[in-house]
Amino acid sequence: MTEPSEETTAARSRAGSASDQDRSERRLTRRGWTLLVSGALFVAFALVGFFIPVPYVAISPGPTYDTLGKDAAGQSVIQVNGHEVFQTSGELRMTTVSLRDGGITLFNALGLWASGRYALAPREEYFKPGETNEQVRQENIQQLQDSQTAAQVAALRRKFPVKVLTKTIVSGSPADKVLAPGDRLTVVNGKTVAEATDVRAALNGTKPGQTVQITFKSDGQAERTVPLTLAQRPDGPEGFMGLTAVDRADVPFDVKISLQDVGGPSAGLMFALAIVDKMEQGDLAGGRHIAGTGEISEKGVVGAIGGISFKVVGAREAGASDFLVPAHNCAEAKTAAPDGLNLIKVSTLDEAIVQLENLKAGRPTASC
Repeated sequence: MTEPSEETTAARSRAGSASDQDRSERRLTRRGWTLLVSGALFVAFALVGFFIPVPYVAISPGPTYDTLGKDAAGQSVIQVNGHEVFQTSGELRMTTVSLRDGGITLFNALGLWASGRYALAPREEYFKPGETNEQVRQENIQQLQDSQTAAQVAALRRKFPVKVLTKTIVSGSPADKVLAPGDRLTVVNGKTVAEATDVRAALNGTKPGQTVQITFKSDGQAERTVPLTLAQRPDGPEGFMGLTAVDRADVPFDVKISLQDVGGPSAGLMFALAIVDKMEQGDLAGGRHIAGTGEISEKGVVGAIGGISFKVVGAREAGASDFLVPAHNCAEAKTAAPDGLNLIKVSTLDEAIVQLENLKAGRPTASC
């Protein structure tokens, strides 16, 4: 046998070194691919995070408006024409929630949430499927107008009578083409109608096919009585006329609420209090900065609203010292109320007035 020469050994060594180098290059190539894929994924994630919207809305405290003050155009928020108006002092602020929709990316959402001032909620909680921003805006405007009307009725019926008007007429119903929206109802089935709930009550015990007498008055016409043959009510056994009735203040003067760029029903309580403060002696606010919220019915019942945790923050930032809270919102309001904000629980307009009188006189108020 012959032993390998130094040249042979060196050649093998070089060959081995070349093989090791090839393997090293292959390992670097795999590492490069890993880095390349990772980088691509990072870039894709960054693009998604920065540019692709997520189906969420951001909610935060909104602006407040003094219902005893003036709107952006310099007009009084509450305008009374044809009746004495009393001097007021202080503020009765309605509160709002700001809703940011559209253009919220993943990174935007994370930043808003981390700020502590915003909350995020699925868009579907605020927008129906297929509903546009403009449709939502129109719905909010209608809700605001309805709340203003309810506030006027609730405030004025404390001192003035109400009348009952038809609000809507069901197409094809017995009332269709006989009555019209805005007609004043006075007698239904032999029973005097003093408020809207009397209309349904007057039909208790009636049957479909029965004929009843309806007395009403249209604008510019004399009062008249006509027969209506009742149909089947979809939600009960009694007869059905096919109309809805509403209460309206029966007064010889006008009350107008002027406020733009807000929507929803939750300002009703503060509108009603401002009307009372202007039209009745007593100066409810009494120089204090008072805020509040609450939907209101035409009979003055204060209902729960959304976004109370943001509204108490917005009220305090606007300088309010006291906040009127619907009774059903008290638990949530307590968890979010800033230091220095006195929460006052209310269930009706009359109760809210009593609490403000207590506050002005230095007496204890109903607390959440």
